[in-house]
Amino acid sequence: MPLTPTLHFFCGKVGAGKTAIAHVLAQKRGAILISEDIWMMRLFGNQMKTFDDYLHFSPKLKTVVAPLATQLLKSGNHVVLGFQANAKAGRRFFRSVFEQAGAAHVLHLVQTSDQVCLERLAKRNIERPEGSNNLTEEVFALVSSYFEVPEAAHSEADITQAAHQRQVTIALKYVTS
Repeated sequence: MPLTPTLHFFCGKVGAGKTAIAHVLAQKRGAILISEDIWMMRLFGNQMKTFDDYLHFSPKLKTVVAPLATQLLKSGNHVVLGFQANAKAGRRFFRSVFEQAGAAHVLHLVQTSDQVCLERLAKRNIERPEGSNNLTEEVFALVSSYFEVPEAAHSEADITQAAHQRQVTIALKYVTS
């Protein structure tokens, strides 16, 4: 584990495996996990019915989480933000947190095929773990239309292929987008 407090965050389509990786990473690193899905459901559950609702409430949650994550990092903790960093504009939120905290950061790019994402969504729609919403293929397509793969403006990447999970995770050490 690095001595410098590190902010971990994720980029990947719905169903790619970001949440599962966040849980494992937090446990292995002794990090504090803050899950957007769980916080959104606990705070706004009855009001979260559409993707537009997500777009409305997510910025509100970030106004609470940003100073919390910043303070946790400044206090020497590793933080795993189980929030999506799927669009260039959205990644500015994470940059502001790690820069304000003077912390290291890793953006985990989780690349999973659409077919596998849709299979996982179908399973999640049946199991309904805490924080999950029932998502259709149409919603998957809509959310995926916002997805922007980060430009790899980094000199070093840790690449781990999890064949049994049919995904590739790339941990970017420095990202400009």
